[in-house]
Amino acid sequence: MYDLNFSMLRAMPSSLPSKSKLRIPSLREDPRGQPNFGTSADVAQFFSKHAHVVILTGAGLSTHSGIPAYRDEGGAWLRRTPIFYQDFIHCPIARRRYWARSYFGWDHVAKAKPNQGHQALARLESAGYIKTVITQNVDGLHERAGSQSLIEVHGQLGRVKCLDCGAQYQRDTIQAHLKKLNTRWTADVLNHNPDGDVDLDEAAYPDFKVADCMHCSGRLKPEVVFFGESVPKQTTKAVDDAIKACDGLLIIGSSLIVMSGYRIVKQVHGMGKPVIAINRGITRADDLLNFKVDNDCIQTIADVEATLH
Repeated sequence: MYDLNFSMLRAMPSSLPSKSKLRIPSLREDPRGQPNFGTSADVAQFFSKHAHVVILTGAGLSTHSGIPAYRDEGGAWLRRTPIFYQDFIHCPIARRRYWARSYFGWDHVAKAKPNQGHQALARLESAGYIKTVITQNVDGLHERAGSQSLIEVHGQLGRVKCLDCGAQYQRDTIQAHLKKLNTRWTADVLNHNPDGDVDLDEAAYPDFKVADCMHCSGRLKPEVVFFGESVPKQTTKAVDDAIKACDGLLIIGSSLIVMSGYRIVKQVHGMGKPVIAINRGITRADDLLNFKVDNDCIQTIADVEATLH
């Protein structure tokens, strides 16, 4: 669900694309530069020295809420091939595949609770230490935790929009409709994924019935950015405005492999502003960081909040 450039992919209206044409980005084994390493005390000092800190969060922050990570500490992809934007738009089979996976995965995301990290960031924002939270996550946990100045770069799974007439729905409404359409359909869940979907046996998909727009019978899509889809212009502008106004960036729980997150780091660094990170394992931007805390992000944020208060 990230904004990668997969221009080599072409719409296939009657079948899914061959896996040989799909590329999932990954980190090199040897990153270009090793960062300086810091501690939670250094992060607390960073907040004390900078009045307009912007936070950039990734999947590593939500794993403590039961949302799976996309990658391991070395940056390796942990899940099956995702649904690609052009395939979803043009291929009914791809749409059925996505909604069948999401049908089982949504309840898992909907029941997830903000963890101590989400809550600590909301409190630090309320206390004036954080200017804006920019998240790459689509789980809605920052909003539920109480973050006010929030930019969801890749959207949120809890919202659904019709691609044909623009009608908007809550995901719970679509879930109830899907349950009515598929009362006799079932499948074995093989694994839960971070995008709010699951892995299913290939034989399960054909019998699943997809919900259409209740206004125009058009195609429904969650308001999230799929692989191969661009981040909306208004979201990009909001991010750019936040970056210009900040005097420092803190990355939490992201390897920054996807360009939308890495671009933010490069922009802030290019402006001569400090960039630090709390992340277990390597990141794509290790060579751009002033320092990194290579530790559990939830515990580190809790230690930072305790120091500041």
